[in-house]
Amino acid sequence: MAIKTLTATMLTQTTMIKQILKRCSSLGKKQSSEFNDKHDGQSLPLDVPKGHFVVYVGENRVRYVLHISFLTRPEFKLLLQQAEEEFGFDHDMGLTIPCEEVAFKSIVTSMLI
Repeated sequence: MAIKTLTATMLTQTTMIKQILKRCSSLGKKQSSEFNDKHDGQSLPLDVPKGHFVVYVGENRVRYVLHISFLTRPEFKLLLQQAEEEFGFDHDMGLTIPCEEVAFKSIVTSMLI
């Protein structure tokens, strides 16, 4: 019984991560199109390297660029679940983590060790 619950939880988390990645991917395309319309065909700034994604954290929506390996970490998955509960997937705010910046930095630092 516990194995079925664990499998269902893992599938739910996998589905959630896929939705987030799809959302981030489509958001980038939308922003690229809008940017090119406004800037005579220039490309987007290259401040987000391949294999990374952007999250916005805290009241001031501070921007962080993270490696995609964070998406597999249980600590980060909890943050994503909180983001889903608070904002859902249908908004234009980018991937926003509902967490104080100090707490987010602490979590990210602990994942790097």
